[in-house]
Amino acid sequence: MCDEAMITRWAKEGLSRRQFGTLGGMAVLAACNPGEGMAENGKQVPLTEAMVSFATPDGTMDGFFVHPAEGAFPAVLLWPDIAGIREAKRTMARRLAGQGYAVLVANPYYRDAKGEIWKDFADFAGNGGWPRAREMRGHLDAEAIMRDATAAIAWLDTQHAVDSARGVGTQGYCMGGPFTFWTAAAVPDRVRAVASFHGGGLVSEGEPLSPHALIGKTKARFLVAIGKNDDAEAPGDKTVLGEAFAASGIEAQVEVYAGDHGWTVPDSPVYAEAAAEKAWADLLTLYKGAL
Repeated sequence: MCDEAMITRWAKEGLSRRQFGTLGGMAVLAACNPGEGMAENGKQVPLTEAMVSFATPDGTMDGFFVHPAEGAFPAVLLWPDIAGIREAKRTMARRLAGQGYAVLVANPYYRDAKGEIWKDFADFAGNGGWPRAREMRGHLDAEAIMRDATAAIAWLDTQHAVDSARGVGTQGYCMGGPFTFWTAAAVPDRVRAVASFHGGGLVSEGEPLSPHALIGKTKARFLVAIGKNDDAEAPGDKTVLGEAFAASGIEAQVEVYAGDHGWTVPDSPVYAEAAAEKAWADLLTLYKGAL
């Protein structure tokens, strides 16, 4: 998983923003510009986007909300990785919105800071991101995220762009991976699809709120996309997850992908386009079947 040693190494190696990924030239982002998305039929889809905020039991959460300009669509709650809301995540949300979803990128750090904290992963790695993130992450236990998820989905259900008669999807990256499991367990009657991409800490044996231990409390289909190096570090996790899904009768795809931790994120130094596009296709298949 993404840890302090990895981020410190990236910073010490002096990786430039070009080495961390470039938002302009990658196929994963080429179809999207602010204000528009690309549907699978190649047509441009006008989008509406804004920074939003709403009440939670712990304060006021903010986030980035984007959806097609006309109509009502299934809602998706997107939990970002450790670097939080930034242009890479906004662009990923626009791409998904262009496929016909109303996407909220939540700010998990709202208890400490509003909006964008780091411009990109290079900014995070080179400017002391880890100590600050470690402190803020201390507030994000399972109970806190479950409260946040409940409030976020309740807010989404009040939006004219959301078709509340259809299920909700949730997807998360790195530290956001376990957040998706907690989201599905917190609001089981609404969440119908869960996707974790290189999620860390999905299996904590003996912990009652470990993500894997809550699978039986959900009513969703799952996509658990594991990085190669994450699997090498904890090879038994995929077996534990598979057994938990089978025991609960929950439909799930648990797969090790051809990319290391962070491979799906465009501004990550380990972004792997081919594997990221496979993860994107698998995500769309999940959402089309479950939502």
